Amino acid sequence: MTTTASRPTPDQPNSRPSAVAGSTDEATEQAGDAVLGLDMVLVDAARGPLRRMVPPARTLAHLGGALVRRPQAVTRHGGELVSELGRIVAGRSEIAPSPKDRRFSDRAWKDNWLLRRTMQAHMAAAQAAARLIDDVDLDWQDDERIRFALTNVVDALAPSNVPFLNPLALKAVVDTGGRNAVTGVRRLVSDLASAPRVPSMVEPDAFTVGEDLAVTPGAVVLRTPVFELLQYRPTTGTVRSVPLVIVPPTINKFYVTDLAPGRSIVEHYVSAGHQVFMISWRNPDERHADWGLDAYGQAVLDAADAAQEITGSDQVALQGFCSGGIIAAMVLAHLAATGRLDRVAAASFAVTVLDWARAGTIGALMDEEAVREATEKSRKKGYLDGAMLAEVFAWLRPNDLVWNYWVNNYLQGNPPPAFDILYWNADTTRMSAGLHRDFIELAVGNQLSTPGAASMLGTPVDLSTVTVDTYVTAGIADHLCPWQSCYRTTQMLGGRSRFVLSTAGHIASLVNPPANPKASFQVAPETPEDPERWLASAHKEKGSWWPDFTDWLAERAGEEKPAPEELGSAAHPVLGDAPGTYVFDK
Repeated sequence: MTTTASRPTPDQPNSRPSAVAGSTDEATEQAGDAVLGLDMVLVDAARGPLRRMVPPARTLAHLGGALVRRPQAVTRHGGELVSELGRIVAGRSEIAPSPKDRRFSDRAWKDNWLLRRTMQAHMAAAQAAARLIDDVDLDWQDDERIRFALTNVVDALAPSNVPFLNPLALKAVVDTGGRNAVTGVRRLVSDLASAPRVPSMVEPDAFTVGEDLAVTPGAVVLRTPVFELLQYRPTTGTVRSVPLVIVPPTINKFYVTDLAPGRSIVEHYVSAGHQVFMISWRNPDERHADWGLDAYGQAVLDAADAAQEITGSDQVALQGFCSGGIIAAMVLAHLAATGRLDRVAAASFAVTVLDWARAGTIGALMDEEAVREATEKSRKKGYLDGAMLAEVFAWLRPNDLVWNYWVNNYLQGNPPPAFDILYWNADTTRMSAGLHRDFIELAVGNQLSTPGAASMLGTPVDLSTVTVDTYVTAGIADHLCPWQSCYRTTQMLGGRSRFVLSTAGHIASLVNPPANPKASFQVAPETPEDPERWLASAHKEKGSWWPDFTDWLAERAGEEKPAPEELGSAAHPVLGDAPGTYVFDK
């Protein structure tokens, strides 16, 4: 499920630096680790993310009771706050923001006496509240709910969000003669007029699909009601005989794997001599409400059949990205159950969680009523709105994805920077009601961790029967799919796994081209049960994991043979040029 849970930085290739200010500090990042999961995202997307920012009445009652039972904690932390505020007023406080917190990176926050004291008072109050929550010793469910709400309130009340306190806004007033305020208000009104009602992260005309993005040459060689299959044109004289079929996320569009040239995963795979096929999902509407996991699983099988027929190979390799990886894993279990797993030469899973025991948050932040309400809303509509998903993803990292752009777009009156990943993220898609229901059931029940608890195309899913070699990747700063949860895939599948821990977050860990000087990844020779043991034995490799993967795949993708001169086949003729037609569906 690929979304920008972590914001790309302006110093990456193909980003344009701007005056955008904002970054989560370490405390926010640590809090975020415990409050994300597929279940939460899909439930919130149907109900609205702001519902989760106010704790339930019973949680507030439990907090009140805990505070009454521990008056000494209230008194102690209240006294510490008063003392710290006194030091702040006197100019003796040593409170300072994290060097990573770019909200307060302007020198005025340090040099101006009023701004410095305002910032320090905000931070002191936030720290006192967090320490108080530590001391009242709530049960884990109430603790998670209160901490999440507290984090969002603290972020929203930051003085950097206040127009007459933010030095960037004040400088913009001087520089533009106040025009920034007029422009900012116009942008605010425009953003609030339609979902997702959060600041725009990229201008709608920043890029054009098929011209700036998704430009790797290829053709549509199969079209069904559910998907189009793209075959990419080889750029090498010889290719590996076993084709690679990529199963992209079912949220957003496939071209996260084919961004701008030089940043395209597909382009790199093709240049390494692999035959690459890509599924491009149709953007479903109310007519497709019944499409569930079986419909998408059958689509993967249809794509594999076509790739085999076109290339003349007895096998395929599969690579699934996020939610596409969930579907691919279930299809592999189906093939194992039906005695056809030998048609798969290798499999890969990128930022994919199959075990939600620690990645999900349904027990802490939602209840059965919330789940029922969410599935019922999508059932009545026929789909889950992609704009609602985009709003949820923005509120997962509010400092980076909301307040950051609040300052840039509204207070400074600037356009957001043009960045390909953010453009892709804004190009939302819907999710059919059937798939929404099935994914929630998988996550809430953690069904893939129990053999036979879930089914695919009429067969029970037992991931331990998937004995092909697998390549599993995760992002060390991923707040949507924590790397430890992704690592569990290596223990659930029955074959030999190679686990790679990439730099950055959810999407930036994937779009990590060799040209990126900051790229690195960690790898270890074995995959023990404990992810921390794996981490202790891992070593860091400079550069991108992309060449590592193509080398790994080459060992399992058959012999080299002359590259085909034409795309498609008699049974699967070319239907049009890549990126196809489904990618343009709104």
